[in-house]
Amino acid sequence: MVQNRIEKRIIFQSSLFNLAEKTDVDKMNAGILKCTPNFVLLSIHETYMQRCLQLAASGAGAVAPNPMVGAVLVHDDRIIGEGFHTKYGEAHAEVNCINSVAVQDQELIKEGILYVSLEPCNHYGKTPACTDLIIHSKIKKVVVACKDPFEKVNGSGIEKLRANGVEVIMPVLEKDAMWLNRRFFTFHEKKRPYIILKWAQSDNLKMAGEHSTVIKISNEITDRLVHKWRSEEAGIMVGTNTALTDDPSLTTRLWKGNHPVRVVVDAALKLPASLNLLDDRYPTIIVNTCKRETLGSKLFYKYEAMDGLLPATMQALQQQNLLSVIIEGGGKLLSSFIRSGLWDEARIITNRQLYIKDGINAPTLENEILFKKELIRSDEICYYKRN
Repeated sequence: MVQNRIEKRIIFQSSLFNLAEKTDVDKMNAGILKCTPNFVLLSIHETYMQRCLQLAASGAGAVAPNPMVGAVLVHDDRIIGEGFHTKYGEAHAEVNCINSVAVQDQELIKEGILYVSLEPCNHYGKTPACTDLIIHSKIKKVVVACKDPFEKVNGSGIEKLRANGVEVIMPVLEKDAMWLNRRFFTFHEKKRPYIILKWAQSDNLKMAGEHSTVIKISNEITDRLVHKWRSEEAGIMVGTNTALTDDPSLTTRLWKGNHPVRVVVDAALKLPASLNLLDDRYPTIIVNTCKRETLGSKLFYKYEAMDGLLPATMQALQQQNLLSVIIEGGGKLLSSFIRSGLWDEARIITNRQLYIKDGINAPTLENEILFKKELIRSDEICYYKRN
């Protein structure tokens, strides 16, 4: 628990959605002053909400299909409790926050301000409603980053708190909170998983050798980063040719974390059962046109060819409650997602010291916006979002 007092105005580096762009009168009156392009002075509410978002991110890869949520309880500019949603099916952020308050501070709970990075839930799911806990704890002021798009919440949590005399202030750092939970928002608003495209390519934009010969492109450090990415997503998908040529396991063996649900396209069910993807160690969805049944940890999802592969796949993943999927190849599958405009984010690894002669061309993004770039030895990693 953080015990030391935080100043009312603290300089933070802005996130992807640059807080320095806030120039309206209400924001200026709240104490947000325009600063340098990369830094901004945060108001007191934004300062504590920033901490909520930091805490929430600690649940990445462990809470889906729930959202990542952080909560902070403040009394007289001192954090007396904080918590986050640590694991799906277990206590929510508000519960962990209130339960973390030290014995000597218990009497301060009802006088504190609760900061939450997402609207408190108002229904009984795996755990009781957080609105009931807030009301029972006699907390009179709650600051919320953004509304929860889930149909069983979607503003009802805010309404219940206000109906019971709780002052609710929102939104605070709304864009930052929505970006953190972009998978959750996409799933509930667009009724499909959040789609991340990923591939590695040479400096001359080739992703394999001639006749799809496998060539090692990224280095061992980048490989570990890729496995970290996998641990943060609900599903991972490849096409038929990649399954045959690479025989990938699609696990997080190089990183501690959950294994995503594996998804492979095998329209005619011709992939050999000996492939790593088709073992029974982890759940696997086989998208095909032949049958629909469950065998061990394998789900055979049948679709009609006339309906189209991508819509069928999105339906299959939504039915399995998978909030996100990372597409790791091959080139044809990646290109089909790009052509359809069915992608949200792309992560492209380019080995600037590798040249592949007569290789297979890497896909080309459309309507992309670069928002981050990093270098790991000779590997340049560019992160894009769809415009």
